[in-house]
Amino acid sequence: MNGRYKKVNTSNASTQGKLLTWMGILLIALEGLIHLLDAPGSFDDATYKGLLFMAIVLGAAVASIGIYQGRRWGWSLGALIAGSAFLGYVISRTIGLPGLPVDEWLEPLGILSLLVESLFLGLYLVVPIPRSTSLN
Repeated sequence: MNGRYKKVNTSNASTQGKLLTWMGILLIALEGLIHLLDAPGSFDDATYKGLLFMAIVLGAAVASIGIYQGRRWGWSLGALIAGSAFLGYVISRTIGLPGLPVDEWLEPLGILSLLVESLFLGLYLVVPIPRSTSLN
């Protein structure tokens, strides 16, 4: 070799990829756990709100499995869940959800949820997800 090419340390890249994958799994699982903890109060507010929270819980579990299996759809589902939960939080604190009063901005679980959602979405944007022509 004439010095134009650099040898890539694939074991380091593999370790970094695994770390980012586990971070994604942890973040989206934490998103599901936060909504599971808050679901009973959400059902008290409105049945549809509780059902939406349970959909986040179920979706986060499925996304975690997909990410663990190295599937592109796992990351995409996680991003959809994190993004929609983030948007729902903002809507519920600005114009309010149908039939419910505007919620308080500084609820501890809500702030934690926003942090987790933001971190997952940031990770989603930087993690190199394998591209495939199949429904991987």
